[in-house]
Amino acid sequence: MHVVTHLLIGWTVAEHTVRERRDKALVAWASVVPDLDGLGLLADWAGGPFGDTGGYYEQFHRILLHGLPGAAVCAALFAWFAQEKRRVALWVLVSYHLHLVGDLLGSRGSGPNDFWPIFYLSPLSNALTLEWCGQWPLTSWQNTTITVVLMVYALALAVRRGHSPVGLFSPKADAKFVAVLRNRWRAMRG
Repeated sequence: MHVVTHLLIGWTVAEHTVRERRDKALVAWASVVPDLDGLGLLADWAGGPFGDTGGYYEQFHRILLHGLPGAAVCAALFAWFAQEKRRVALWVLVSYHLHLVGDLLGSRGSGPNDFWPIFYLSPLSNALTLEWCGQWPLTSWQNTTITVVLMVYALALAVRRGHSPVGLFSPKADAKFVAVLRNRWRAMRG
């Protein structure tokens, strides 16, 4: 799934499970942490002009952080910064694992047999590899539909609760965004 979809899933989980703003942000951001192992793409891109094609993305994406060891480290680290430590640790694990489930369901490559497995115990072991032959392509209608539904739900929650996923980046921008949404909603209702 796309990073935006993962973040919207994490934000939705956070909205319904934890109370404090910082704790919500920790749970939401945990849903995108697994994709940090994809930053090798930047190294590949930067090294290209210098003749270093590295292949870091292919070598490390879905290996370093797409499994239980990464989830455990993320939960412990994020709980350290949380106000409700146990609660956040639990929901970080859930949010993180929803990323893995999302990738297992909908992250196939462009070819019909380009499945992307989850190496659940990696980088410690390849003993538990999860793969599903029905995996949707990354650009599938299923992924697009999930993203659109989550966006609409986030907008509805923003109008109702007064904050949106924009708050993960800037509380001031979020306040302005929600004010615009609420004004539009009032205008539409007449």
